[in-house]
Amino acid sequence: MRIFPIVTAVAVGAALYGLVLERERLLDFAGLAAPIAPETAPAGDEAPSDPTPLAVEVPADESAEAVEGAVRVMAMRSVAREVDSRIVLRGETQALRQVEVRAETSGKIVSAPLRKGAFVDKGQLLCEIDPGTSQVALLEAQARLAEAQSRLPAARAQMAQAQAQRPAARAAIAEAEAGIPAAQAALAEARAGIPAAEARLVEARARVPEAEARLREAETRVPASEAALREAQSRVPASRSALAEAEARRPESEARVAEAEARLREAEINYNAAQRLSEDGFSSQVRVAGAEAALESAKAQVQTAMAGVKGAEATVEAARGQIEGALAGVESANSQVESALAGVQAARSQLENARAGIETATSQIEGSKAAEQSALSRIEGARAAVESARAQLQTAEADIESARSAEENALAGIESAKAEVASAERQIQRLSIVAPFAGLLESDTAEMGALMQPGAACATVIQLDPIKIVGFVPEQDVARLKLGAPAGARLTGGQTVQGDVTFVSRSADPVTRTFRIELTVDNDDLAIRDGQTAEIAIEADGAMAHLLPQSALTLDDDGTLGVRTVAEDETARFRAVTLLRDTQTGVLVAGLPDSVDVITLGQEYVTDGVPVAPTFEEVIQ
Repeated sequence: MRIFPIVTAVAVGAALYGLVLERERLLDFAGLAAPIAPETAPAGDEAPSDPTPLAVEVPADESAEAVEGAVRVMAMRSVAREVDSRIVLRGETQALRQVEVRAETSGKIVSAPLRKGAFVDKGQLLCEIDPGTSQVALLEAQARLAEAQSRLPAARAQMAQAQAQRPAARAAIAEAEAGIPAAQAALAEARAGIPAAEARLVEARARVPEAEARLREAETRVPASEAALREAQSRVPASRSALAEAEARRPESEARVAEAEARLREAEINYNAAQRLSEDGFSSQVRVAGAEAALESAKAQVQTAMAGVKGAEATVEAARGQIEGALAGVESANSQVESALAGVQAARSQLENARAGIETATSQIEGSKAAEQSALSRIEGARAAVESARAQLQTAEADIESARSAEENALAGIESAKAEVASAERQIQRLSIVAPFAGLLESDTAEMGALMQPGAACATVIQLDPIKIVGFVPEQDVARLKLGAPAGARLTGGQTVQGDVTFVSRSADPVTRTFRIELTVDNDDLAIRDGQTAEIAIEADGAMAHLLPQSALTLDDDGTLGVRTVAEDETARFRAVTLLRDTQTGVLVAGLPDSVDVITLGQEYVTDGVPVAPTFEEVIQ
């Protein structure tokens, strides 16, 4: 059966070879004269819009002479025309929506079945499953929710109490830290007072030996003063007896001279003794003066005695002077004794003061040390208070975190309980399987008593009003389609419907390289069924196109689809084209000028810029 196409192809090839390459020989062999080519239209005239066939012939001799060395090709002169604006394709009807309603839980069907073909409204009950313990689970979940909600106020109260403790703890820290500098200042003051107290103690201890030496010196002067007092008191009777004797023995002047001399010596002795005692510090100047007076008195007595008898009254006066001197000596001795006793008392006072200074300095040192210990205790207490306050703050922070955790746990418990309540309510809702939209039952609903499992089918619901008509558009026409474009369809039964394009796919079918399109049409009476074959016609923008033989198409080096044309300078030129669609008489292409000379045979033997000698053939457009 395949021999006839092969023979036909060989014959056509031979005929084309003779017509194109051996045209002149054939004409000579036939003895036919080539017709004269008609005059061409003047430049600037529009291409004829009449799509009737054009026949342009060029004498063979003139062609051969016109282009020497050019490649002979067969060409056709094509004029663009507007192709029809409709896109026609085949498709089928489809339900707008179709869903198989399935169970989401397990249980036994307790509702009466609905039969296929019945119309159902949106939300209408299709299958009802036995609730079982679902209601009890819902009540338990609600009880847990109430319990969780009751724990939230206590957790928030604990949070408020813990947050109230935090400012007090921070205030305690600030107060305790403020007490540390005062305690440190008191410690520095106490430590600064210790060296001064120790210096006073050293000074007081240094005054004790001095006071003791003064006491001993004063005590040693007392016996000497008492001896001088006794001596002065012993001279008073002698002076009185001398007065009596002088009065009694006035005649005995000589005896008195001797006695006066003796007394002079005695007075000298006493004077020397008083003077030595005064030098040693055991006698006062009064005593020395008394001794000196006694000495002078003795001298006077001696002078008196040596003078002889100057009269009893002079002697008496001298005796009286002696008495007065003795009494003065007694007074002087008494003064010395009192002075010595006063020195002893003063020395004892100084010693007691020195010892009291030691005690005072010791007490001051002990007080300073006690103040130092007290300041150290205050510092330790302040630091301990700071640590205690910080521990209290940490406890408050821990209580806050604990309260926050309790609040979060309470909130989490509430959310968990709410989720359980929602799950229980959802579980109860799942027991009633309803229609998702208004439509027709394509199958019976599940029978009463049937055991449903999750995923088991309850029924199939389809929506036929409106209904979709689905088709697939070739890729060369898809660019001309627009959403909302008016369209119509003729069903197999002869029924025609009108609608709009509601969907144009953005992705081509990987096998057919076509794009899915959908029309939406009204189906109020539900006369159109799902799956009917339809012939679809879609209005689209018209396009200027050239009708060319499919054999004229070729590819350039980059694989671009196009045709070879004859340029004005009689050279070959490649032009890219866009394939619109196939027809029974050729292909419709776009992308060429309104009038163009297309090489239809021999285009594979030339490239851009190669001189060509075209022979034009009649083209039917």
